Amino acid sequence: MPFAPAIVAVLLVLAALAAIWDLRTRRIPNWLVLAGLIAGFGLNGILYGLPGLGFAALGMFTGFGIYLVLHLLHAMGAGDVKFMAAVGSLVGWREWFLIFIVSVIIGAIAGVFLALSKGRLKRTFGNVGYIIYEIAHFRPPHVRREDLDVKSEKALRMPHGAAIAGAIFLVVGYAWLVR
Repeated sequence: MPFAPAIVAVLLVLAALAAIWDLRTRRIPNWLVLAGLIAGFGLNGILYGLPGLGFAALGMFTGFGIYLVLHLLHAMGAGDVKFMAAVGSLVGWREWFLIFIVSVIIGAIAGVFLALSKGRLKRTFGNVGYIIYEIAHFRPPHVRREDLDVKSEKALRMPHGAAIAGAIFLVVGYAWLVR
């Protein structure tokens, strides 16, 4: 990740604040997302000119678009969608995709521990198969199973913003170690 130190600093602060906020309140505030978007476009525009603005826009739309689909499937909250758009505006689509993959892995591991702690591990693994089946048949899984709706009290919910933040720290840390 050969990003300017200012971009890395903003990214790390944004990630830390989003994780803390999400862990405490189960929300990522709009002011934080807006600050990330302004910083993403502002820094990339100042440092790299017009190509930097295109880089920020492509990253933002990638993050927003992929997470919007997850939100429409009731698998992610709206704050996660906006947060990943802000992350994309800072790092662009390629690094965003790496952060996305690492956050999925962190989220899956955390989800297993959460399900285990709630005594719902077997049901959770069954849900994974059900979700894949429903999506393969172009049906949203939450329609027939309320416990698969992130908005439902019956769902096993976890603060995904913290998983995203963990991914950011791992990706940035790894890039710093190997440079």
